[in-house]
Amino acid sequence: MAAADGEKSENTVAEEVSRAVESAKELQDSASALISRNTREEDALRQRVVSLDSTIRQIRSSVSSLVGQGKLDPKEAEKLEEELYRASYTLSEGDAAAFIPSKSHGRFLSMFLGPINVRATRKDVKLKVKEEYNSFRDRTAFLFLVFPSLLLGLRSWIWGGCFPALPVQLYQAWLLFLYTGLALRENILRVNGSDIRPWWIYHHYFAMAMALISLTWEIEREPDCAQKQKGVQLFLQWAIMQGVAMLLQNRYQRQRLYTRIALGKARRMDVVWGETAGVKGQLWLLAPILFILQGFEAYVGMLLLKIAYVGVVSEWQVITCGTLLIIMAVGNFANTVQTLATKSRFKAKMKKSKSMAELNHGSPHS
Repeated sequence: MAAADGEKSENTVAEEVSRAVESAKELQDSASALISRNTREEDALRQRVVSLDSTIRQIRSSVSSLVGQGKLDPKEAEKLEEELYRASYTLSEGDAAAFIPSKSHGRFLSMFLGPINVRATRKDVKLKVKEEYNSFRDRTAFLFLVFPSLLLGLRSWIWGGCFPALPVQLYQAWLLFLYTGLALRENILRVNGSDIRPWWIYHHYFAMAMALISLTWEIEREPDCAQKQKGVQLFLQWAIMQGVAMLLQNRYQRQRLYTRIALGKARRMDVVWGETAGVKGQLWLLAPILFILQGFEAYVGMLLLKIAYVGVVSEWQVITCGTLLIIMAVGNFANTVQTLATKSRFKAKMKKSKSMAELNHGSPHS
């Protein structure tokens, strides 16, 4: 009797195991079929999105061509451009944006992260990436202001007019971390549809190289350390000005960007550019600060080259850092001028459109 019960129990367990195996196979088949079906539907939707995006670009090109040939009224062309912009905005900001082909990750991301896809498909994840970038900028802008101020203060109060090597090198190591972090985040934002200009990513590449090279730069002390450390002192003063400019940009321009996003004039993944000069009122505050900052940056670079030329400090690090500072200053200046010119053309166009609208509104109708 006991043997029969044992055999029955054994058969029951075997049947349960068999049912579990069959269930696992069925679930696997169902999951594979679902994934295959979703993949086909996603591919079809992706093709439609890519086709529509290409069509919008072709229509925009045709409109411009017709205006250039005089076959289309400029007023009508502006209306068509506005409608095309709405269509493009809906495509890039809606759920269909997940099916737009992403930009290339580039060598920088591949070098640091490997073959990892950093393209977010959900809108909330994209916005979290942007908010984290903004938060990182806020934190680093404050530290960008505090660290050099502290070093310059300690130089005058405690260190007898000469920088010790360790604190300066720690600051340079922090700069390397900062610019690497900014470059990584900006590359990820760009992959996810942000409008960051390539120059500002390259600018951070140059800044990374300068911070890395400066770590190997021997900080000279006595004798005549004040002369030999003149470049370090001016660089720290420039860093304070950079921190002030970053704080002003983060505070005022981000508010304006949120307004533009609400009005549909900017995308949700757009960020405050390093060269953006703000709107009326902010323009007169930020533009001079940016130009002074760029001029001072070039001055520090030329001073480093002069120090190397006259033989005060002739290491290759001094020459390289001076050259990089000048390159960054020239690039920043060119991009700032380009942005201000774009703003001026846009404001002139808006003013002209407003005047024509008022003229049409005031004209008699039959």
